[in-house]
Amino acid sequence: MMSIIWAHQALTASGWAHQARVELDGDRIVSVTPDSPPEGHCVGILLPAPTNLHSHGFQRGMAGLTERRSPAGHDSFWTWRDLLYRFLERLTPEYVEALTAYAQLQMAEAGFAAVAEFHYVHHQPDGTPYDAPGEMSARIAAASETTGLGLTLLPVLYEQGGADGRELLPRQRRLGTAPDQFAKVVEGAAGALAELPEDTRLGIAPHSLRAVSPEGLAAAVALAGERPIHIHLAEQEAEVEEVLAHLGARPVEWLLGNADVGPSWCPIHCTRMTPDETEALAATGAVAGLCPVTEANLGDGVFDGRRFQTAGGRYGVGTDSNIRISLCSELRMLEYSQRLRDRARAVLAEPDRSTGRVLFEAAARNGAQAAGRDAGAIAPGKLADLMALHTEATDLDGLEGDTALDAWIFTGNGRQVSDVWSAGRHIVQHGRHTRTGAITGRYRAAMARLKDSL
Repeated sequence: MMSIIWAHQALTASGWAHQARVELDGDRIVSVTPDSPPEGHCVGILLPAPTNLHSHGFQRGMAGLTERRSPAGHDSFWTWRDLLYRFLERLTPEYVEALTAYAQLQMAEAGFAAVAEFHYVHHQPDGTPYDAPGEMSARIAAASETTGLGLTLLPVLYEQGGADGRELLPRQRRLGTAPDQFAKVVEGAAGALAELPEDTRLGIAPHSLRAVSPEGLAAAVALAGERPIHIHLAEQEAEVEEVLAHLGARPVEWLLGNADVGPSWCPIHCTRMTPDETEALAATGAVAGLCPVTEANLGDGVFDGRRFQTAGGRYGVGTDSNIRISLCSELRMLEYSQRLRDRARAVLAEPDRSTGRVLFEAAARNGAQAAGRDAGAIAPGKLADLMALHTEATDLDGLEGDTALDAWIFTGNGRQVSDVWSAGRHIVQHGRHTRTGAITGRYRAAMARLKDSL
């Protein structure tokens, strides 16, 4: 079905265009014509909508419930993980679907057109497989069908309790799979996605070098083929020390020396890299998956963005734990973390592009690459992943081009997002998701039963 979007200004693949007419044919952009008279659906500022490249949708249910000090007295990622396992014990397939759908709704209203879901809860709480190996994958697929958000599903291989090969703890059993069992989980996931739109993708996610053996990693990579491969990498100092002790090298060094890392890969976090590792990872063409809000919330550390960018590295952003689902907040936190570390301003800006534009175009282009999604730019032939901002918003009034984008990222919030299209599906209109009521109702009902888990 043909449709037309007209924008006062649009950030196209060739730069800013004024009075731009963007024609869609179903899920694709057919043409982009500047200096055109208004017609069709008129918006203020039209942008390529990024892909959220790293999410655990069900963790939205934990947001705001884990901010008290534990009896240990020194809290970290590892004490937070204990709370996560307690929450996991209560999750049913129905709860996962309700929580994930609500997270996806908020992603859409924040300006994301798609999500790469790092999906690691495969079994029942005691580790017994569901009758259908793809049961939990089917719930995530159902959430995506409900919200219309584009989906790249990444089933996770999680086979051991640490880099020394120790057994999983009882509370980790619903995550655990051996490589042969994992192949069945992936097959089940593929079946769960079969009825979703054509822009849906399936990838593979070996969890981390802690949780996957070298043999398991090789099996996962072989299973992936040309599909996206995502992996947690160099997130915590204790992780770095453990991998070094048992594999003989730091995580980034070991991975680059033992796997053919390239453009289909997305290492997540990478907050604990040496300068040499940062430059070496940049040279592979892989997309570093950054989640600055979660990384700040969990005390992970700061990604070396300036060095990585200068070396030609590619990065995008995700919402990870979904403590706060906000595209502009992720981009803002990424730049602010660089400023706090370097005691400088406009760290990621370039001579011909402002800070906000550099951040936004990286998120759009590289998030699509990481998800295996043919999007990331307003250009003919690309998927129609689009978002629009209100030009009448107070902080955007009278601003144009890079300055308008900077104003949204550094002063704004999700309320300035007026519309979102995911592969041509118009899922956010007038600032609200088109199915807000039903999705929010199911989320509220689930959370009424789950809040006492933490």
